[in-house]
Amino acid sequence: MDFNFVLLIVIVVLAFGFDLINGFHDAANSIATVVSTKVLTPFQAVLWAAFFNFVAYLVFNLHVADTIAKTVDTSAITLGVILSGLIASIIWNLLTWYLGIPSSSSHTLVGGFAGAAIAHTGGFDVVHTGKVLKIVAFIFLAPFLGMVMSYFLSVLILHLTRWGKPATLHKWFKSLQLLSSAMFSLGHGGNDAQKVMGIIAAAMLVYFNGVDPTLIPEWARIEMVDGKIHDIPHWIILGCYTAISAGTLMGGWRIVKTMGSKITKITPFEGVAAEGAGAMLLFGTEAFGIPVSTTHTITGAIMGVGLTKRVSAVRWGITINLLWAWILTIPVSMVLAALVYYLMNLFI
Repeated sequence: MDFNFVLLIVIVVLAFGFDLINGFHDAANSIATVVSTKVLTPFQAVLWAAFFNFVAYLVFNLHVADTIAKTVDTSAITLGVILSGLIASIIWNLLTWYLGIPSSSSHTLVGGFAGAAIAHTGGFDVVHTGKVLKIVAFIFLAPFLGMVMSYFLSVLILHLTRWGKPATLHKWFKSLQLLSSAMFSLGHGGNDAQKVMGIIAAAMLVYFNGVDPTLIPEWARIEMVDGKIHDIPHWIILGCYTAISAGTLMGGWRIVKTMGSKITKITPFEGVAAEGAGAMLLFGTEAFGIPVSTTHTITGAIMGVGLTKRVSAVRWGITINLLWAWILTIPVSMVLAALVYYLMNLFI
């Protein structure tokens, strides 16, 4: 059997594995607020989130997948590069999950992909810096925009409900939080599952590089329109959404604790505002093909609702620690991927 074909199979399997890990690593993004407010039990919450992660399959186009696939020049890299980046991303995701740090799965994937490509070519030219810089910018923009949007959404909701009875409003917000968490889970599935689709698509493009398009089998055909990914085989799309949904079902309770209680205390009203603002931001960035971090988005949104009470309601020490983890994710993933690539070259 062709060795490169074996590598392709390994990449696809590990990519689905990464999506599974992404699901339980990022489950906290979708369920932390709805669990901390006791609107749903943990088991009910992961079922709810997993369902809407999968429903994203029917909703979103492939804008984010295209951005990830084009992070580096696929004509100048090998399957070994993609495999190294994927392994490094899995290592970082598992490490941050174990430590209970809600880091970005998308940023570790971009960093791993870029780091292995640089190690392979010996230069930065292989990296499409415009796309990477846009992703890096949203390390800061996503939590900031999430915070601003949730703050103003909170103020608007408070204004609209100022004459309501607290007991009645509390009941209504508990019901509305089911909707807001569903919308955020939908955005999470549409944004994060596509990142792995992009990696698998990049692997397919590398493996079949130079082959007459008419000779590429249907199961591996990537349809390009105006230089962008327009369609990929349905087994890849279905596999990615299934994997991230299954991962969400597995939970991720260490990070749930950080997101649901350590940043600020959350009520159903605040859960609705945070998840609503986060969902709007995810839907907007997905439309423009920007692979933002759902982790950064919801963290900023939780901070925003905390600010409506008072500045001291947000535990800024926790958020500063999280910010450092976010800043380090891409460079650390790049270094890890480069090391994995060098180690692989010793044995392959």
